[in-house]
Amino acid sequence: MKVLKFGGSSVAKPENIVKIKNIISTYNDPIILVVSALGGVTDLLLEAGSLASTQDQSYKEILTTLEERHLSTIKELLPVTAQSKALSKVKSEFNVLETLLEGAFFIGEITPKLSDKIVSYGELLSSYIISEYLISEKLDAEFKDSRELIITSKLNGKNTVNFTKTNANCADFFNSSTKKITVCPGFISTSEDGVSTTLGRGGSDYTAAIYAAAVDADILEIWTDVSGMYTANPKMVKQAKAIPHISYEEAMELSHFGAKVLYPPTIQPVLSKGISIVIKNTFSPDEAGTLITKSKNEKGKTVRGISHIGNIALLSLEGPGMVGIPGISKRFFEVLSQADISVVLITQASSEHSICVGISADDVEKAVNIVNEAFEYEIERGRIKQVIPEKDLAIVALVGDNMKSHQGLSGKMFSTLGKNNVNIRVIAQGASERNISCIIDEKDVKKALNALHEEFFEENIKQLNLFVMGVGNVGAKFLEQIKEQRKFLKENLKLNIRVIGMSNSRTMLFDEKGIDLNDWSAKLAAGEKADKVKFLELVNSLNYRNSIFVDNTASEEVSKTYSEYLSNSISVVTCNKIACSSAFENYSLLKSLARTYNAPFLFETNVGAGLPIIDTLKHLIASGDKILKIQAVLSGSLNFVFNNFDDKTTFHDVVKQAQEEGYTEPDPKIDLSGVDVMRKILILARESGNQLEISDITNNPFLPEESLNTANNDEFFASLIKHEAHFQSLYISAKNADSKLKYVAQFDNGKASVGLQEIPKGHDFYNLEGSDNIVLFYTERYPNQPMIIKGAGAGAAVTASGIFADIIRIGNF
Repeated sequence: MKVLKFGGSSVAKPENIVKIKNIISTYNDPIILVVSALGGVTDLLLEAGSLASTQDQSYKEILTTLEERHLSTIKELLPVTAQSKALSKVKSEFNVLETLLEGAFFIGEITPKLSDKIVSYGELLSSYIISEYLISEKLDAEFKDSRELIITSKLNGKNTVNFTKTNANCADFFNSSTKKITVCPGFISTSEDGVSTTLGRGGSDYTAAIYAAAVDADILEIWTDVSGMYTANPKMVKQAKAIPHISYEEAMELSHFGAKVLYPPTIQPVLSKGISIVIKNTFSPDEAGTLITKSKNEKGKTVRGISHIGNIALLSLEGPGMVGIPGISKRFFEVLSQADISVVLITQASSEHSICVGISADDVEKAVNIVNEAFEYEIERGRIKQVIPEKDLAIVALVGDNMKSHQGLSGKMFSTLGKNNVNIRVIAQGASERNISCIIDEKDVKKALNALHEEFFEENIKQLNLFVMGVGNVGAKFLEQIKEQRKFLKENLKLNIRVIGMSNSRTMLFDEKGIDLNDWSAKLAAGEKADKVKFLELVNSLNYRNSIFVDNTASEEVSKTYSEYLSNSISVVTCNKIACSSAFENYSLLKSLARTYNAPFLFETNVGAGLPIIDTLKHLIASGDKILKIQAVLSGSLNFVFNNFDDKTTFHDVVKQAQEEGYTEPDPKIDLSGVDVMRKILILARESGNQLEISDITNNPFLPEESLNTANNDEFFASLIKHEAHFQSLYISAKNADSKLKYVAQFDNGKASVGLQEIPKGHDFYNLEGSDNIVLFYTERYPNQPMIIKGAGAGAAVTASGIFADIIRIGNF
């Protein structure tokens, strides 16, 4: 014999009940079919009882709604010829229910007995309708009222199943029954004196487990709206998957920590008899679901699932008067127990100085009052501090039978949370090591679950969530490269990159599932008005794991937001040089925040676009080498200009070409004035371990004073035309010396300078072509022959690739 239980979602609509019929039609064994009330009916019955007890006439509206729903269910399920009996029966039951509610209305109160009787109608009506439907479909079915089989006794004021009488009733009935399918209402029972009672939370599951144990069923099947127990809550972790096989103990741990498909106490009857349980999906019956058995999990897997309980508050009892004083813990827990407050997590320091407990936030005010009252004497004398609660918390737990035999799981768990700026308030781990729990801020639950699931279940595929500011030349190329390389990164580097938000100077766009990079431009154009402050707020409110802010702008205002991102453990990748060349104090702060909040701050493209200049410098320093001197051509735009300028061209035209081809900043004066190169050599000097400000750098300008003092691009380009003779004289001087003009940056002996130089033949800079950059690192290990890095140092594509490389570096951290 098999016992099948179908919950409220499975019987919520007539079409769902048809699915149940189709499922059980495939069974050959005798079946006990336990059903819940139609979805939402129990809550409505409770509400109706509550309204009636306060003499609120609106309870009648609920009663009418319930009656119409049950009658319409009959009309949809049963053929017309079979409806009369069922409609008459249901109307009769609603007449009785109306009388019960009227009683509550007239006396102005509702007793526990009356409440149980009212609520029991949900399961009674649904099970009767379903049995009549199965009979009308020619199935060998009958209805049996669970109140005639399950008997309860009072124990400490609560209804407790009398298993001796219940098992005897079940044996007598089911041994003599000749029907293949017996439909029974869940949740309801009868006291020893014949009064209707209920089995409490998870009552329908409990009913099914009682029957399964009583008849020694082959299996207990619990049918719901999910395909088993999942590795995490699939509503919060999209990558969660059903667990094929799990032990009783693991299932109970996961259920206790929020896996709603099972309520731990309900499976006790089958657990004691070793009867297997399977969790199945009514709406996807072909899916395997989760098998729960006595045996340990297969293949020795460690973590089987990640779960959580929300709405938690933390109470801490602490003070010097607790140390070495027997009975403090007893008094503390006794006070909570007497107030019917359940403790879901306990931790106590070995010093006995404090005890922390996690409780439902709904009970926190009552708990604080009774604990402070119970310890009033100690509090007044300063031996124990007054209890002050912490709210808006949640418990996150790793669960698995084999966790105790694997080292480092706790460290792995806490490290993963720490990397994502999830602050752990309390840690608890039982001696069985089947469960590792911690209390965190409730706002961090989704991020914590996803980060832990990624770490323990997703084959080491790391998801990176990007928020991109600036989608012009560089930004557009960057998005294109992500789109083209996404599959390669996932397959080869185990990185899954999603762009969650993006913005230009006009509009911004967010999509929590990831922006489709095939048509991002059109969607962004239709996005909301751009707002840097709101952009930051949205990034923080989403609170995603592995979040990276990508700045493709040249905006000083955007650079000022880096500290906010880093202090929220959001990594920053930027090609914007302003932050790292700002005041040394700000540069140091950003580096410090990156270390403190474990959020990488990468800016490889600040110098040399896609060339690995800063990365190489970091490796030299980290390996113990010391920088003696740096010589470099660091402006791809200036190199492009002077490689293309001669006596057959005009300086104006060449600069204009460089701007149009994206080699210069939007304001080309930043490049030609030397400011851009000053920023770059400053960054290299700082990354070498030197404390410099941009004002410490000597700038030897080649532009005329008038050009340097222009207010906009139009004035600047006009000045270039006016001073063409000046630029030609620079070219002729270099040509006569058989040299080439190069804009050189140098750092030597703590001093830095930039300026235009005539480079003779044979020099490393002489044959530098196009927009290439070159850097010579003279170090203690490379004192005579420098380490040389050379290559394209400007252009949207190479800059985008440098940003992309920084993203990958973060993914590999």
